[in-house]
Parts: sequence; C-alpha cells; structure tokens
Amino acid sequence: MNETQALVQQFTEKTMAEAIFKLRDITWLKAQGHDRLRQQFTHTYILLVVTGGRGRLRLENEEYQLRQDAIYVCPPMLTFGIVPDSTDHLEMYMLRFDVFMETRDRHWRFQALREKDLFPFRGEISVQSAGQLPIYCDLIQNLWKQETALERFRSQHTFQELWYHIVKHAHFSATDSGMALERARAHMEEHYAENVTIEQLARIAEVSPKYFVDLFKKTYGTSAMDYLAEIRISRAKQMMVQSHAKLRDIAHQVGYNDEFYFSRKFKKAVGVSPTLYMKSRQRKIAAYGSTIIGHLLALKMIPYAAPLHPKWTAYYHHSYRHDIPVHLSAFRINQNWKGNIEMLRDAKPDVIIGLAETSLQEQKQLNEIAPTLYVPFEERGWKEQLQLMADFLGESVEAHHWLCEYEKKVKRARAKLQHVLDDETVLIVRMLKNQLYVHCNRSMKEVFYQDLQVNPAFVSEQHEYDQPVTVQELAVLAPDRLLLLVCQEAETLACFQALRASGPWQEIQAVRNNRAHVIMSDPWREYSATAHERIVEESVRLFSGDRPC
Repeated sequence: MNETQALVQQFTEKTMAEAIFKLRDITWLKAQGHDRLRQQFTHTYILLVVTGGRGRLRLENEEYQLRQDAIYVCPPMLTFGIVPDSTDHLEMYMLRFDVFMETRDRHWRFQALREKDLFPFRGEISVQSAGQLPIYCDLIQNLWKQETALERFRSQHTFQELWYHIVKHAHFSATDSGMALERARAHMEEHYAENVTIEQLARIAEVSPKYFVDLFKKTYGTSAMDYLAEIRISRAKQMMVQSHAKLRDIAHQVGYNDEFYFSRKFKKAVGVSPTLYMKSRQRKIAAYGSTIIGHLLALKMIPYAAPLHPKWTAYYHHSYRHDIPVHLSAFRINQNWKGNIEMLRDAKPDVIIGLAETSLQEQKQLNEIAPTLYVPFEERGWKEQLQLMADFLGESVEAHHWLCEYEKKVKRARAKLQHVLDDETVLIVRMLKNQLYVHCNRSMKEVFYQDLQVNPAFVSEQHEYDQPVTVQELAVLAPDRLLLLVCQEAETLACFQALRASGPWQEIQAVRNNRAHVIMSDPWREYSATAHERIVEESVRLFSGDRPC
C-alpha cells in the first residue's frame, strides 16, 4: 500500500463520516485541440470528470493524460490547465467544491480540509464503475440550474452521493494501461544511456510492440523514441553545466556513440549547437525576476536559477524548465522570497541579477551570496536595461546585434500590419471579476502602439492607464478591433462567459465583425526584450486572420 492509498483509507475510515462536500459550481466543457484551457489559479477544489475525447491536464508541474475511467482533483491555491488532443473533441464536467469537517474545540465549527493528509484526493484517481460518474454529473447540473432552492439543495445532496461513489470505488491497480506505460516510461528515465528498443519497452508494458507504439503516442502526445531523445537531450544539458565537460563524453554518456549525430539532434531540438549552448552555461547566472529571464535570453544566455511556474511564468516554464537547473518560486511575484534566498545560497551562483525595486532586506541577503546587479526598472527603458545587463556580463556586442535584429523584425511586422489594418483602430481591454478596464501598460505603449504604430481607439495623456469602462462606453468608442486581457481565475472567467452571451456585448462593432481577440498576460504584461519580440510576433499572428474570442 502506497502513501496515497494509506491516506485514502484513513480518510474513508475516520474522516469521511464527518466530511461535508460543498458544491460551488458545475460546468460542462467541450473543446477541440485549439481550445486549450489556459493555466489558471483556483481558490477551491476542482473535480474533473471526462465524458468523451482525449487531452492532457497540467496540475502545477505534474501532467496527466485524461481518461474516462478516472477522476482528476486539483487542490485549492494551485494552478491547472487543460490541452485537448488536436484530433478529438474533449468533453468533461468541471466541478468546483470545498470540503469541510465539523470539529469542536471550545465551540462547534467547520474546518476546511485543505491539507493532503486530511483530504488525500489529488491528481488522477482511477475509479471502478466510472460509467456512473457522468450520470451523477448530468443530474447534478440539471438540478444546479433550477431556480427553486429545494432543487438546488438536492444538487448538493447528489454531489455528496457522487463523492460516496468515488471514494467507495477508488482503486490503485498497478495492472491498468496507464500504470503499464508508466513502468515503460520510468525504464527510459533510468536507462536512457542504453540501447532502448520498442520491443524492450513493449515487454515491460506487457503489450505487443504495435499496440505499445500507438498507446504511447495517444497517451503522451509524442512517440516513445522522440520521448527518449528528449530525455537524452535534457540529461546532456545538465552535464553541460560542468565547465570541464567534453562534448564527446557527454554524447556517449547519454546514449549516442556518434558525437556528430548527437550534435545534429541537439541543434534540431534546442535551436543552437552544443558548443554554443555549453558556452552560454559557463557562468551560473541567477535571474531574480521573470523580467531578467527575458533580457538574458536575448543575450543568448540561459540562467542557472530563475523563477518558474506553469501559470505565473508560463512561457519560460514551458520552454526552459529542462534547461534551468534551479527553479525559484514564481508564485504571485516573489511571495516566497525567503525560500528563494535559501535556494540561491545552496545553488552558489556566480552572479545574481535582479531589479532595483527589490526590497532592501532581500538585497542585503542577495549581496551575501554573489556579486549582484540591480537593474533600474522604473527609471530606465527596456533597451537601456538590456544594455546595462550586457555591459555587466561582457555581452555588449550581443546586445547591439539583438537590438539591430529587433528593429528589422519590427519594420517587417509594421509593414504587414499596415497592410492588414490600414486605418483601423484597436483597443485593449482588461477584465477582472465583472469590471472592464481600458488598459495600456509600458510594453503595450512602447511596442504595440509606438514600435508597430497601431492606431489606438482610445487616447490618453498618460503613457500607462487602467481606466474602468462599461460595455455601453465601449460601444461609443467603437474600436475596429478589440484585444481582451481576461484574468485567468474562476470568477472572472465566469463573468466573461456571461458577458460574451449578452446583447450589449454582441452589439459592439468589433465583436459584431468578429474582430475581438483574447490575449494572455504572457507576453503582453512583461517588460523585457524577449517578451517584446514575442509581442511583435503575436501581433502579426493576431491580425493575419480572424481569431475571434
């Protein structure tokens, strides 16, 4: 019996009788491959019940292939995101809920169960008789939509029955296909340097080679051999951090007898040659802030330590989590800074680069770890910030080259946008909860409106603004195009869904003409060289065709 099984058994035998499951909301989702549910933060538990199709769930740093014979639970104060398979529709119920237990100290009270040892359901839990789950969910949703309090009360009662079914039929068999594939994947993780074959992996999974090939691709979205290559490249990157490492030795240690073949594979996967990559890793540079990551990447330097999170620094987490050995906390803009300081003490970086706005208390401790540069964020523009960092690191030539290439890219993008947009006006609107704001930050002002010369539908004397606006006022402004920055949390997303279905919203000129586009915080709210390059690229993609919200 593993730890999760033991905790579930303890919950069933000791806590379940006192537990109260409180349903907060239920939604039925249907999505195709391009309709990914972006990584979002939740204040409540999330229960996912898949009713059709295939896709993947990312729960913080863990990833699961969604199955119909299992349920998936995301605990509160974490993030989750869903990516449907491109070849299939993904259909599921998403239920938001809390769990309480009645306790008595001096007085009777309800305690929220949010610790793993109190409510052990997290991630994927296989369920026998899983075919009953959609039936429960259908009934719960029908009752939840009723106007009468009695029927909504019944929906809460049925939700309790759903959890009775889940807990009663939860099982942890090691013989299902998911566990069999995990054994094969674990073998690759451990024996990547050996001559791993499909036949060998199929024997470990106890299936035929042909079935293994198809099942692995369907489950993980990549072939087994491509996955093995990813492991080998990832391990090679870790070895390249060592200053004495030789390319030939690294190639052999990760399973390639031919170092030239390894070099070709590495460059195709990473985008730069192993030699250039190794040169960029000679110094252990700590990025104390996501903006710093964006500047370092423009200098072709990958930090040794940096804040990474699938929501708060989504792009860097997705693209560089295997390249950056030390993952600092990125939760809500350095909220866990004390833990980050301790991680840096252990990592012993050669230099640290942060922002001048870093608190004096943090600066004092950072200065004790390594030589530190504090980049002025408010007083200097992003190009000056990049040049300042380049001078500090001895990469001034690289900075000059990158900025020249950026200007060329802007010039090409500007010509494309002028051809597509002509004199059309564009308005950026931010949504938080049920409030809309006409929005413009430094990146939008300097890159979108100035560098790309997009025509704004709203003009303000301020360079940055976040002005409340109503739907009726948006209709009066009558922008030809709308860019919508919607906060990725439950209440705002629910308000946005209701707004999109409303009559006044549909009457806005840009919405009526299918010229309203949803944009994400990343890269639009980051002030760095790499983020601005991506804003240029994203702007061209947005306006090159209809991508209505």
